[in-house]
Amino acid sequence: MSDLILYEKTGCPWCIKVLNFASEKGIQFELRNIADAGVAEELIARGGKRQVPYLVDLKNGTEMYESADIVEYLSKRTN
Repeated sequence: MSDLILYEKTGCPWCIKVLNFASEKGIQFELRNIADAGVAEELIARGGKRQVPYLVDLKNGTEMYESADIVEYLSKRTN
């Protein structure tokens, strides 16, 4: 199981940006799609809003919205 969770929505261009970056770097996530109502509720409970992408790093407790911030975080995390 990955220590990274990514809340996403099919077709979301910002989610695709994060997923493409992760794929290039060999980073794997547990993906949770907010098309599932239960997952959307879980996301709102965690972050306060229904916005994707949303990253959860279980290893160090980091959670964040915004694709650019997520890509920057993942870039630093893998270096």
